[in-house]
Amino acid sequence: MRPLPLKGLRILAVEQYGAGPYGSMFLADLGAEVIKIESPPSGDVSRATGPYFLGEGDSQFFQTFNLNKRSLLLDLKSTEGRAQFEKLVASSDAVTNNLRGDQPAKLKLTYEHLAAIKPAIVCAHLSAYGRDNERAAWPGYDYLMQAEAGFMLLTGEPDGPPARFGLSMVDFMTGSVMATGVLAAIIGAQRTGIGCDVDVSLFDVALHQLSYPATWYLNAGHETTRLPRSAHPGTVPCQLYRSADGWLMVMCMLDKFWQQFVDGIGLAHLKTDPRFIDYPARREHREALTPIVDAALMTQPGAHWLAQFSGVLPIAPVNDIKAALDNPYVERVGMLQTLAHPSGPLRVLKSPIKLDGERLPSRVCPPLGADGETLG
Repeated sequence: MRPLPLKGLRILAVEQYGAGPYGSMFLADLGAEVIKIESPPSGDVSRATGPYFLGEGDSQFFQTFNLNKRSLLLDLKSTEGRAQFEKLVASSDAVTNNLRGDQPAKLKLTYEHLAAIKPAIVCAHLSAYGRDNERAAWPGYDYLMQAEAGFMLLTGEPDGPPARFGLSMVDFMTGSVMATGVLAAIIGAQRTGIGCDVDVSLFDVALHQLSYPATWYLNAGHETTRLPRSAHPGTVPCQLYRSADGWLMVMCMLDKFWQQFVDGIGLAHLKTDPRFIDYPARREHREALTPIVDAALMTQPGAHWLAQFSGVLPIAPVNDIKAALDNPYVERVGMLQTLAHPSGPLRVLKSPIKLDGERLPSRVCPPLGADGETLG
């Protein structure tokens, strides 16, 4: 593989747990030297996050978010630690953190504090609620954002309790947005010689992810609500249906898919049924359509319908984690890898990014503070 595109960039990452490390890992995957600044005595709290550990001071959780990084144990509040940090700033392109909103200023991690060391430095701050409002000092986590930004009342069945996503997607999205902002700001600094502060917050990103339901409400007063079977709010049929042995997700987002679908399940007559003649009619009669489709699909197991429709119209099985990861397709597309770790082989997912058709290389994050000597 040719040199990675971010080779030569140095990022200092004052981070822990999920959102910040997830975002900076993309930078490391793409070739940046990401130096993870960890506080003594124990470093990133996720090193001690179980239940699966990789010896003392390391865990499978920690490695998930910190591949390809370096580790430096540094007390930013001490005179010696601060001096070493500022020496590194002079040779770095960005300093990132995912601290509470009131902390970057206290730890002097802002552009105001670091510009004198290097005018082109980019300072990126990922916090729960931002640094410039009355919630700056509030602690905050992904699940809280899912609750307040409306996600939980858009997830699950209408008659059930509010439900969160199965994963911390607000963390992951915010980390990704931070990485985008950092790269944009570095490009700008390389052009002008002047860096800046980049701010992203869990709350802002969660709210932004409301996307078109937000636009619908802000302009038309329409409140999108939960629909049965995880249905799409506008397109029908686009939801879960029952087969003889489980669930299938069917997405007839184009009219040609609707035509192919009803032909394939033996319901061609529905194409001329006034209730289902077009998208508005199907949307109005969604509840009438569901049991009709269920009855047809339940005549065969899911594998039958997948064999018939896969590659023809958008359809997928509803897998548990075992089925999702043991899927032979995952292996064939190269999304699994085994890395060398001092405790033994470690199987992890590969980066979703490809360069010239090749997935990005990975290595495990070293033990706490392992890069102290080489980084001075």
